[in-house]
Amino acid sequence: MAVGRTATDYLRTATDDYVRRASRYMPVEFVIIPDIKTSRTLDEGVQKEREGAKIIEGLQPGDRVVLLDEHGRQMTSREFAGFIEKGAVAGLKRIVFVIGGPYGFSDEVHRRADSELSLSRMTFSHEMVRLFFAEQVYRAMTILRGEPYHHD
Repeated sequence: MAVGRTATDYLRTATDDYVRRASRYMPVEFVIIPDIKTSRTLDEGVQKEREGAKIIEGLQPGDRVVLLDEHGRQMTSREFAGFIEKGAVAGLKRIVFVIGGPYGFSDEVHRRADSELSLSRMTFSHEMVRLFFAEQVYRAMTILRGEPYHHD
């Protein structure tokens, strides 16, 4: 789940490609939360609250919610694959990974989250995070299947 659309064509194409690849292994859905209208005139806190309300609306009871946040836990690709595998073995219906808007997440979304994951200590555009994360989901699937895509 991500706030706002990917406007850059080549990033959207590449992200869609990795989502399609990962979908061959297990159901993977990339849900876009529409941008908040008039966000340029809104206070940062108000924008986070409005985005947060839309994120919460998209969640279901029983979802394991993981926020992609720069302050979250960092994992190797193998650790991430294990994280997904544990969720599947535990019988989770859905693990929902959430990419927030430009100002991060509201307090309500943080309270609803089960954990936070950081892709890097560096800052990336939200569009690039979508691509990097989609690739990591695909990579995790190939690791779990023992396919030769990932090299240690």
